Amino acid sequence: MKKRKSDIAKLDFKAAFHYPFNRAKGMWNILWILVPIIGWLALTGYGVRIIQEFCEGKFKQLPVFQFKKDLKLGFFMFLKAIPFILVCIVIFSILSLLKLGFINTLMGIFIIPILTINFIKKMTISSFFEFKILKFVFIHFGDYIVAVLKSILLAIVFVIMIIILVGLPALFFTKNMFLADFYRRRIK
Repeated sequence: MKKRKSDIAKLDFKAAFHYPFNRAKGMWNILWILVPIIGWLALTGYGVRIIQEFCEGKFKQLPVFQFKKDLKLGFFMFLKAIPFILVCIVIFSILSLLKLGFINTLMGIFIIPILTINFIKKMTISSFFEFKILKFVFIHFGDYIVAVLKSILLAIVFVIMIIILVGLPALFFTKNMFLADFYRRRIK
């Protein structure tokens, strides 16, 4: 019998917290942020692979960083994201000029994150513009809000942990974990 999306188990907070520490040496990859452009693109590719794993329900440990593969992936994903980035800049600018900043906030919570995860999962330019998936956010609104709140709480915990230096990489590598879990469970 095939499992329905609603029957798939949710990611719990404890597993999300432990995720970056299950292969702690993987957190050293954050140091690539110190290498302008090339390091940033490699980290972007690595982040894409992490979110793709989240969308497949793989929450065990950080994947192994593969510099060339991650750099190439990050570069092409950046190029593919440019049209959406430009559209967002135009929309956010217009809304700001019209003094409708609260709509920017709503878009930043309910629209952009799920479209971004859809883009990362499917890796096509058009997937950034598949607005039909937004219906799943509103059909499962309570579940989505819980995912957002868990993401915020996890971020707060890791921000506090920046004091002991592990918080920054942990935050960077887990920031979309609960939203990707929502996507995995609720979007076909």
